[in-house]
Amino acid sequence: MQADDFRTLERRRTQALVDRDLPLIERLHAPDYQLITPAGRVFSRARDLAAIAEAPFYAGWTHGAMQVRLAPGMALLRYPATITFPSGKVVRCWHTDSYEVIDGDWLAMWSQATPLPADADDPAQDA
Repeated sequence: MQADDFRTLERRRTQALVDRDLPLIERLHAPDYQLITPAGRVFSRARDLAAIAEAPFYAGWTHGAMQVRLAPGMALLRYPATITFPSGKVVRCWHTDSYEVIDGDWLAMWSQATPLPADADDPAQDA
């Protein structure tokens, strides 16, 4: 896969999170997937899926310019994101995701969101 394929995959994965498309979320996340939230909490795949299944977790997800690093069997993506929650809370962050080939499929393995300070310049300008 090429860099643009991973950008498309990441948009598809995050839209599935917003849409609560649990079958697609399950297909795109590795069994050992972990999310590190902006607050520093660790969510396993099971915990993440349970939260999404219980109630809408994300209301929107906007991607900035995605940078992609490729290596055999692994890809890393980093981009500024604006994540909106059903409560109305909006988090601006750097989002970093790792993908790995597992049984022939590219799956999300780790995700980490690092919050931006309220007074931060638009990170898309620096990307």
